[in-house]
Amino acid sequence: MKNFVVKTIANAGALAVAVWLLDKITLTGDSTAKKAGTLIVVALIFGLVNWLVKPIVKVLTFPLFILTLGLITLVVNALMLLLTSWVCGKLDLSFHVEGFWTAVLGGLIVSVVSWALHVVLPDED
Repeated sequence: MKNFVVKTIANAGALAVAVWLLDKITLTGDSTAKKAGTLIVVALIFGLVNWLVKPIVKVLTFPLFILTLGLITLVVNALMLLLTSWVCGKLDLSFHVEGFWTAVLGGLIVSVVSWALHVVLPDED
């Protein structure tokens, strides 16, 4: 359970950095507390999307992983971020990613920041 909480906090922090750095990734809210709550829910959705959909996409695109020496990972991460944005739109959450290239850059930022936070934060059950 502790591992799940740590990963969710790391995802929320990584998404917050992406929102902060990129103008076309937006998170709106009335107050800071509401934005933080929305960010936690978005991080949960992002984690769920990565847990359910990403392995299927990786298996289906395995030849592309070999052909591009893993660079297709950037596209897969971008698609997961766009899917998260779409799900958040359907759930009336105020998180939106505008455009594919913004999602590619946002996916790169989320990956790097999430990796750095996983290095710093404890990872035990």
